[in-house]
Formats: sequence, structure tokens, C-alpha cells
Amino acid sequence: MGARGSGDLTCSYPYLCSEIYCHGELLHQVQMAKLYQDDKEFVDMPLSVAPEQVLQTFTELSRSHNHSIPREQLQAFVQEHFQAKGQELQPWTPADWKDSPQFLQKISDGKLRAWAGQLHQLWKKLGKKMKPEVLSHPERFSLIYSDHPFIVPGGRFVEFYYWDSYWVVEGLLLSEMAETVKNMLQNFLDLVKTYGHVPNGGRVYYLQRSQPPLLTLMMDRYLTHTNDTAFLQENIETLALELDFWTKNRTVSVSVGGKNYLLNRYYVPYGGPRPESYSKDAELANTLPEGDQEVLWAELKAGAESGWDFSSRWLIGGPNPNSLSSIRTSKLVPVDLNAFLCQAEELMSNFYSRLGNESQAMKYRTLRAQRLAALNTVLWDEEAGAWFDYDLENKKKNGEFYPSNLTPLWAGCFSDPGVADKALKYLEDSQILTYQYGIPTSLQKTGQQWDFPNAWAPLQDLVIRGLAKAALPRAQEVAFQLAQNWIRTNFDVYSQKSAMYEKYDISNGGQPGGGGEYEVQEGFGWTNGVVLMLLDRYGDRLTSGAQLAFLEPHCLAVALLPSLLLSLLPR
Repeated sequence: MGARGSGDLTCSYPYLCSEIYCHGELLHQVQMAKLYQDDKEFVDMPLSVAPEQVLQTFTELSRSHNHSIPREQLQAFVQEHFQAKGQELQPWTPADWKDSPQFLQKISDGKLRAWAGQLHQLWKKLGKKMKPEVLSHPERFSLIYSDHPFIVPGGRFVEFYYWDSYWVVEGLLLSEMAETVKNMLQNFLDLVKTYGHVPNGGRVYYLQRSQPPLLTLMMDRYLTHTNDTAFLQENIETLALELDFWTKNRTVSVSVGGKNYLLNRYYVPYGGPRPESYSKDAELANTLPEGDQEVLWAELKAGAESGWDFSSRWLIGGPNPNSLSSIRTSKLVPVDLNAFLCQAEELMSNFYSRLGNESQAMKYRTLRAQRLAALNTVLWDEEAGAWFDYDLENKKKNGEFYPSNLTPLWAGCFSDPGVADKALKYLEDSQILTYQYGIPTSLQKTGQQWDFPNAWAPLQDLVIRGLAKAALPRAQEVAFQLAQNWIRTNFDVYSQKSAMYEKYDISNGGQPGGGGEYEVQEGFGWTNGVVLMLLDRYGDRLTSGAQLAFLEPHCLAVALLPSLLLSLLPR
């Protein structure tokens, strides 16, 4: 049956190619029976006995029912051979957590300061540590063992995730928790040493793919706070190894004007449904001819690798751009991925210079210069004033709005000092500054979670800090206004629900977001991190907006816009 997929990951250890957690008939029957509302629940459940025993019992049971075990017996089998999810982790209060970090003093608004104090408390709730049995019996868990404790996003995400952790790290450093950050970095570096890359998250079923490469940037932020050059010296080669993974496995050549440019893309050359979303992937594949199913699954995994799972960004140019079955992630050269790598190359050249290795510093300077030329030629659009994802098959840019179109501004990966002015005009022309509750993820309404009307914390940061870094006063004022909008949305929802969310719906006032493959999650690591960063940067100016709470939405717009409009007037 096509939906079983091969999950053909070449593993260093046999249990990582788990016939329970990654592919095979047991996974297929359990997930297609939909014993749990969320497919992720089953693949996060530890085994009660050795996997060989579980598989043997299952095989006998399956044969006796002609490979179609009735639901009740399947349920009984799972209950007998698996434990409830979350058993392998224990709560952990970071040893370096302390009351009243300095940055709280910068926040003038009393309500915002109290709120920031509560977010600082949340690190204790999101701290996790692995139980020793994950080390002694790794074959019984889908969790990949890590020596050091860590901070998780929250909700259904009880393990660490790669790109989420960057914004978590920024928040932790403001909370003066550099030791916790070092632990998290060490976990990532250990994963690179073992597998050659940082997986999407800390589970064996995530090993086939990575996520946006921000490890070098995390190291840079840690160094800025601690000046721990010895830690850099110990791990510089591992950082280089991680960037090599992207060079060797995710590079694509683009020909423009008779010249070839090397850029990167998200690409996962493995079939089979994603174990954590197995039934959805299998059912989606059933709408396609059998020959197209493995390609679909590989593209879904590439979409998950992008962090934007899923979005019209990856559906555009397909036969039905509103359907997930049209996904073609690997056919696009993404702006954000290449900006992240460009920034990493610059940081690596700085790191090597700092360590006195000029030949390696020069190597990364050259790589950055080549990528900068490629970004300018292939992705930059002078007329629009932004960078756009490039479609490899249709040989054209995707001109739709996504906040990721401005990532090079955030990453400092441009050579024309006038780009900030052009980017600001691009945001005006795209009507993005008319959204009062946050920057939308796109202007397409597909029902996917990385589309309208959802707004996500990391994307607010990409735009806000991109503009804030500009020398242009107008750009800085718009950055502040966008920060004020986002803080107010997060604060208002927190005031009503006493929770932080992974995403927000900005279409009808700020609400917790929706769409996609699962219910909106509380927690939430990167949302907290971005709020703390904005409160740190603008704490003397941001307001909780209590006085505006009773205004109608259109009045709120009028109340929020004067400073923005003033800032847009020619000077």
C-alpha cells in the first residue's frame, strides 16, 4: 500500500530507523485507525518493552487479522505495549533563573512590566530534562537523548525545536540565563556531531529534515552576552559542519543572464508520510495517482523543514494553488533561508578572525560575497523594493507578499544602503501598515496556518528589527509602531486568557490563531522571546493601551495611526 512509505533514512543506529516510530505496518495501522485526535500523540509514546518484542507481537496479531486489526484490539495492543506520552521528560527549573532581571527596569508602563515579569516566570514552566532511561534504553523512545536540560515551545511540542530555539535564546539572554542557553547550544552541537545536521526537533522521526539554520546566530548571541571564546574555539568546527550540510544537500544552481549562481533551498529526499501527521499525509496522497505520492510526501517534509508548514508560499505555481496536494517547496529558492545562510557566513568569518584563523575567515567572507551577488541578481526586485522567492521551474519570482521577503534587511545581507527606504515603500504599497494587530503571514487565505489571517512572532521580528536597524528615522518610527501593535495584541490576549500563543489571528482584533493541522498551542517559547525583545528595545515608549481597550476597531486604528502618519510625511 503506497501510504506506508519507505522512510529510508540511513541511520548510524538501528533504532533510529524505527519500524515503530518512522515507518512500517505498525505505524501505518495505528495512525490510520486514528486512535488519537493528533497523530503526534502516538509517535511520542514510549515503549513498555523492547521494540523487537512489540514488533513480534504486532506481526502475529496482524497476520491473525489478515493485516487489518480491528480498532478495539489495536487500542488494547497499544495500551499494553506503550506508555502515555511525556513520561520520558521531567519538569526542570533552570538553576540560573532569578527574580527581577535588569531589563524589567527599562519598561516604563507598569502593566507591561508586570506582564514581562510573568513571561520571565514562564521559563520555569517550559524547562525540561530527560530521564536517565532515555539514555539507558534509547530504543524504547522516539525522543533523541540530550545530555543537557532545555526549554521547549509548549503545548503539543514537548521536545525542543531548531528554529524556535533562536527566539527562545534571545528571551533567555534578556532573562540573564546564559547557562541555560549554553546547555541548549551544547545539545544542538552534539546533534550535529552525531548526525551531521540539527534535526527539525528532538525526535527520531524528525531526523530526515532540518529547519531554518540559526545555530551560528545563536552562538553569536551567546558570545555577545558571555564572551565565552573557549566555547567557540571548542565548537567552531561543528558550526562549520552544520553549514556544510546545507551546502552539500540543499544547494541549487540558478542561471540568470548566462551566469550560474549557487543558492539554497529546502529539500528532503525521503518518501513516506510524516509519522507525526501520518493519517493526514496518507489521505492527502490518496487524492493523487500512486506515482505522485512519494513526491508529495517529500515536498511536505521540505515544507516542514522550512518552518512554514504550511503556506501558500509553497503552493504557488502548482496546478491547484489552494490545495496542499500542490505543494512544491523544493522548487522554490527561499529568501529567508538564503538570508539566514548569508548572515551565518558573515558570523563564521568573524568567528574565525576572532580565533586567529584568517584563511578560514577569508573562505567565509568569499562565500558571503558570492551569496550576496546571488541574492541581488536572482531574488532582489528593484521595482518592488523587496526580495522574492525564485521559482526554479517557472523561472520567475513569486511576487506575493510574505514578511520573509524582507529577511535580508534583518540579516544585514545587502549592499545598497537605500534598501531600507525601498523596503518601507514596499510595506506601504502592499498595504501591510494598515493591519493594526500585527503583520500578516501572507495576504492569501488558504486555511493553512502560515497564511492570512495568522501572524507569527518570528516574522514580526524579521520586519521590525530589519526596519529598526536602518539609519532612516521614518523606518525606525514604523518599526516602533509595528512593535506597539504586536505588543498590544499579545498583551490583550494574555489579559483575557492568561496565556501566550504560538500564533495570532489578526483579522478581527487580536485572537489566538487557527488553521493548519492542529489546534493553536499555548506556551509559547518564541512568542515570549519576541515580546521580551521588543519590551527591551522599546520599553521606555511602549504602552499597554488600557485607555484604548473600549474603542471600536476603527477608532483604535485612528488612535494608533497619527504617529505613523507623521513618520511617513516627507521631511
